Amino acid sequence: MDNTIGATILFFLASTIRQATPLLLAATGGLYSERAGVINIALEGLMLAGAFTAAAVTHYTGNPYVGLLSGVLAGVGVASIHAVACIEFKADQVVSGTAINILMIGVPAVVSGAAFLSSGSTPQIPKENLIPWTPVVIAFLLVPLTWYVLFRTPFGLRLRAVGEHPEAADAAGVRVKAIRYAGVLLSGALAGVGGAYLSTGQLSLFTRNMTSGRGFIALAALIFGKWRPVPTMLACLLFGFTEALATQLQGVKISGDEEIPVQFIHLIPYVLTIVVLAGFVGHSRAPRALGIPYQKER
Repeated sequence: MDNTIGATILFFLASTIRQATPLLLAATGGLYSERAGVINIALEGLMLAGAFTAAAVTHYTGNPYVGLLSGVLAGVGVASIHAVACIEFKADQVVSGTAINILMIGVPAVVSGAAFLSSGSTPQIPKENLIPWTPVVIAFLLVPLTWYVLFRTPFGLRLRAVGEHPEAADAAGVRVKAIRYAGVLLSGALAGVGGAYLSTGQLSLFTRNMTSGRGFIALAALIFGKWRPVPTMLACLLFGFTEALATQLQGVKISGDEEIPVQFIHLIPYVLTIVVLAGFVGHSRAPRALGIPYQKER
């Protein structure tokens, strides 16, 4: 009995970590972007870009690491659109991010239909070509690395200064646009890894809209974690726990042969997201210049 309980606990912990990994990657990416002052509501779209590209490239090459790298490049490529729109052309950052999310719901389906004659999913990837643990290691190593970069390096100091007081940073000789570009592109790279993990780690193919709101949950975790690496990781683990719990509750009987409705089970992570945003967004102080385009005075 004790061995069974221990095995169940270990399985549940492993499931929590696996579910939290794509959230942590996307949230860490969002942290770099938002600490630089650029709202990145496009995390969902960036994850979709990484997921589709990684699955397609892994299918064609048979190499999951080439697929992972291609997912990173796809995330950076899509993030560059957001960066140019928001930093160069001073577009509304929420509108730009929403447009990218909508775009990346449709584009993979069109490309998949042309390449694989199926707009719903890519072909199945063989088990030996999957990467179940590499992104997990990357995600959790990034937490202390991000803390060190933000609070112990000149780049981190400049990133935080640009997100708080871009005018003062500019007066001190910091290239505000360059730092903001770096933050947004880093967010694209990490969200791309998170997406690649979904399609070539957790699953073995890309399916349409497979992120299912994880980009928004990652954004909620970032707010819950007050834009700091370690609290953000803990928030991602909390959300990962609820997703693992939702998975475990499927098929559980509440009385006789009656099971808990699966629709209610799937609602658990999203209800928690709403509770977190409603209860904590007002208590978290965002970077002062977040969402405010910077216009250099001439």
